[in-house]
Amino acid sequence: MEETPLLPLLFLASLLSCNAHQAHLTVSPSSSQFFKGSLVTLHCEEDDGSAHSSFSLRRNTSKKLMIQCGDDFGIWSVSSCTISYIYTWDSGVYWCESKEGPISNMVNLTVTGGSVILQSPVLPVMEGDDVTLLCKTKTTPSNLPAAFYKDGSLIRKQPTGHMTIQHVSRSDEGLYKCDISGHGESPSSWITVTDRPATTVLPTSGTPETSQTSLHFDFTLIRYLVVFCPYFISTLIIVSLYQCRGNDPSISEPMSQGIE
Repeated sequence: MEETPLLPLLFLASLLSCNAHQAHLTVSPSSSQFFKGSLVTLHCEEDDGSAHSSFSLRRNTSKKLMIQCGDDFGIWSVSSCTISYIYTWDSGVYWCESKEGPISNMVNLTVTGGSVILQSPVLPVMEGDDVTLLCKTKTTPSNLPAAFYKDGSLIRKQPTGHMTIQHVSRSDEGLYKCDISGHGESPSSWITVTDRPATTVLPTSGTPETSQTSLHFDFTLIRYLVVFCPYFISTLIIVSLYQCRGNDPSISEPMSQGIE
């Protein structure tokens, strides 16, 4: 019996295990900053959006590393971790894991005891998309005039407390914060911009350009056949007659009269 190579089997098994439980972490409400005392839920899902019981959620904070939801913080249920009252020391990096080993995207959450936060995308944004930043206060309506900063420099001041960056590019990636006069400044959050996946456009057989080119080729071919074929056939007949004339003297005179 022929022995199956071990390396291809191990490679195939690793691919199956990676594809079986690819975790994806989302945050609700969708924000990277929260006021102290807020309710926050983190969801571990597969790439197709389905939940899986083998997932767990972990985090690293300034105080503890690799802590699992349900052991030291939050309430774990199937594939979600709920933090009913979030504290400033809950600020940190969160991610999902499965028993097979693959981990999800990592999310950085910031909890502040101040009165202003910047609501910005918690997940990376794609090039070409529009991104809206919202500067919020804890006790007043979220439509107060606000100033927005990127990497410490003022971008613009908005009268309604929100700013939209249209068609983001890699140059828009950076550290953002906002300030509301009389209320204070928000913490800073990093916004990541990713490349848009390239799309390949395959040519179709029914495009107008292809049809016109094919029609032009067919017409040219027919034109050459109509013009060239009679001359070609006539030449063959004349050559054959001359060959007959040379071989048979009896048809020489009638042939000459015919040609004249």
